Amino acid sequence: MTITPLVRIVDQKLVVKGRTILENVPENVIATWGSDTGPARGMFIGAVLEKDSSRHVVSLGTLRGVRFMACFRFKLWWMAQKMGDQGRDIPLETQFLLLETKDGSHLASDSGNGEDQIVYTVFLPLIEGPFRACLQGSPEDKLDLCLESGDKETKAFTFTHSVFVSAGTDPFGTITDAIRAVKLHLKSFRQRHEKKLPGIVDYFGWCTWDAFYQDVTQEGVEAGLDTLATSGTPPKFVIIDDGWQSVGGDPLHEDETKELEAQPQSQLMRLTGVKENSKFQNKADPTVGIKSIVKIAKEKYGLKYVYVWHAITGYWGGVLPGVEGMDQYESLIKYPTLSNGVAENDPGWKTDILALQGLGLMNPKNVYKFYNELHGYLASAGIDGVKVDVQCVLETLGAGLGGRVELTRQYHQALDASVARNFPDNGCIACMSHNTDALYCSKQTAVVRASDDFYPRDPVSHTIHIAAVAYNSVFLGEFMQPDWDMFHSVHPEAEYHASARAISGGPVYVSDAPGKHNFDLLKKLVLPDGSVLRARLPGRPTKDCLFSDPARDGISLLKIWNMNKYTGVLGVYNCQGAAWSSSERKNTFHETGSNSLTGFVRGCDVHFIADVALDPDWKGDCAVYSHRSGQLVTLPYNAAMPVSLKVLEHEIFTVTPIKILAPGCSFAPLGLIDMFNAGGAIEGLKYEVTRQEGNGYPGERVESSSTEVLATASLEVKGCGRFGAYSSVQPKNCKVGSMEVEFVYDSVLGLVTFNLDHMPEDQKVHIVEVVL
Repeated sequence: MTITPLVRIVDQKLVVKGRTILENVPENVIATWGSDTGPARGMFIGAVLEKDSSRHVVSLGTLRGVRFMACFRFKLWWMAQKMGDQGRDIPLETQFLLLETKDGSHLASDSGNGEDQIVYTVFLPLIEGPFRACLQGSPEDKLDLCLESGDKETKAFTFTHSVFVSAGTDPFGTITDAIRAVKLHLKSFRQRHEKKLPGIVDYFGWCTWDAFYQDVTQEGVEAGLDTLATSGTPPKFVIIDDGWQSVGGDPLHEDETKELEAQPQSQLMRLTGVKENSKFQNKADPTVGIKSIVKIAKEKYGLKYVYVWHAITGYWGGVLPGVEGMDQYESLIKYPTLSNGVAENDPGWKTDILALQGLGLMNPKNVYKFYNELHGYLASAGIDGVKVDVQCVLETLGAGLGGRVELTRQYHQALDASVARNFPDNGCIACMSHNTDALYCSKQTAVVRASDDFYPRDPVSHTIHIAAVAYNSVFLGEFMQPDWDMFHSVHPEAEYHASARAISGGPVYVSDAPGKHNFDLLKKLVLPDGSVLRARLPGRPTKDCLFSDPARDGISLLKIWNMNKYTGVLGVYNCQGAAWSSSERKNTFHETGSNSLTGFVRGCDVHFIADVALDPDWKGDCAVYSHRSGQLVTLPYNAAMPVSLKVLEHEIFTVTPIKILAPGCSFAPLGLIDMFNAGGAIEGLKYEVTRQEGNGYPGERVESSSTEVLATASLEVKGCGRFGAYSSVQPKNCKVGSMEVEFVYDSVLGLVTFNLDHMPEDQKVHIVEVVL
């Protein structure tokens, strides 16, 4: 039997299930099927070039009339999304490309009516030997492959596995399968589900950055913890950001000293020791060091985890050469060399302080020794993890060291080994780390910052931030759990940011200044014990949003979905009016064309909602609860409900499959409905139906001597607050533990509510029964 590959190159065309994706594929482009992937999984693409070089750009063919979503680096450190339908629209430094086509077949289609089936094709530019690949468009609508080693002496001319192309009818499954195939080929990284998530993801935290920036002190940390701890939303972790380390500048000549006095921010700081600076030394006994604030945080304020910040090279400017106690790491000043794509997308780098003053790069052979000494010292002080920043700088420093891929690999292997040895909870957050050099060698780190920073004072940034974290998570979420960054609870856009963090699946933390907190808002995120109702997956755009542009097109709302154990959650955001400009090379405002936009939500927008239906015969009906309006509706499968939002407005919906328990009797739990991710509170759910006849509904248990049907929903619920559920009939009673509780039933909405007055006492959950 002959198996026709799903993806293939034939007659100079790249074809997916009979649909042409690329035309005019050059003859020097070659296709390879790996033994680990097989023809049904996809294929690798490479090219044979005319001569050795450290950089190649080669066309893969012409792309026209195919909608795509690209994740590209608009800065050295960070990705963002871009949509289009022709080659010229594909940005420089594209690291992930998803395309939408119809294959002309009449298999089971998305619409269920036998029409053309939507097929999703993913292009993954990879690491091949010492070269790193990315994609870019050309004015002639060519899809170009760019290959770079980052070292003029590291050359090649033949490439066989530079891009992996795969396709399928489920976009999220197709991406996961493609990343798995690449993992089996490269054998250099692990996927998110294979890694241990650190404990911070399930708790509320505080980061010192926007509160103090580099002026953070031990007293400042204690003040921040003090004002949060007594609020009913106590933090259980803190990230002591940049400002705790011992740093210094290069020795200066007399004229340089005068220049520095005139411009005090003009000197780049470098690391001078692994221990803390004087701001974090105990005044009574300086030898206690950073252990002092760790002890205060954990013993006085009840924190579970304390993290600190450091750069992957030690500090922003690396390690200062020639410093006593640090000379064993053999640091040398190296000047960054940017790839052409990054230099064009981020032209401000030409005058960056790093470009002008260089970085003290440790000998890669000694970097594990450095990490182990640093992390060992921190662990001995009670530190539980690190936020490792500035990671993409490594790609600019590979000259003379075997290139960008090799240098990145050496540093990350050392970092992984040190984190595994010193932080048993796998306490590590990757930051400023969006290059594929790092992603494709990540075996240990399980949390990654998902986008450029939260900028509290930059009004153009807020809609951009929400769109970027959602679309970047489509790619990044295959490797690690995306972290959607800190935010301020007192801010004009506080609720816009807070609600997104609640459905992100990642850690939830603020960077409020001490005493500046909105506790009413925080209580929608945080339980009295400091835990959060975390969703189970990375939050991602819904399938129907993948190729629309909710930041630029003036017509689309962004919908983000996620899953809980027994419910789904759907966030809707108006992100229009601001985006990264390819002409100005920066984030800018633009005209939106409309004050308010209307979109539609469906139960099936929550991609895996069928997985939590608890009924093999479930027909797709869902209860949908609106957090802002308090309205509850029941939606049949594929039925849509309108939602209208102005720019910077949002709505959160809890989505639960409806269980039919008997004719005219159905139920769907919602959770703690005053919290953003209400359904995250439901830890257990089972149904029981009893009646006299033994030939009733499947799964019923015969116990009652009457003919009356008695249906019971038994739940395990974490937390406290107002619990809500959909019920088609008024409950006979509601119990918490063994005690009946008063409830309110709205017969118009079908909404039943009652209070869980306190946190569970002897166990982690309340035992709740609703009898119908």
